[in-house]
Amino acid sequence: MKRTTENYAEVVPDLIFEVKSKNDSLKKLREKIEEFLSLGTTVGVLVDPRQRIIEVYRLEKEIITLQDGDIFSVTEILPGWEFPVEEIWAPEFD
Repeated sequence: MKRTTENYAEVVPDLIFEVKSKNDSLKKLREKIEEFLSLGTTVGVLVDPRQRIIEVYRLEKEIITLQDGDIFSVTEILPGWEFPVEEIWAPEFD
């Protein structure tokens, strides 16, 4: 007989993205990313569309801030995958 369980697998992703909405606190999003890194996540990414920047976090390494003109990549997880930062933003219409 099959039974359900209340137990869930505790899995930590290798890569997480947090996208800031207008109601989010940058401080809280950064703290959340740091918590995931301390649990074993390899790379945390904070995307701030309003400022048009991407912050890339790795445990015990300097935060990398990317903006238009830079290339985003996470070679330790997705080798060969990259894209220009300006391609992530929604198009602006006049």
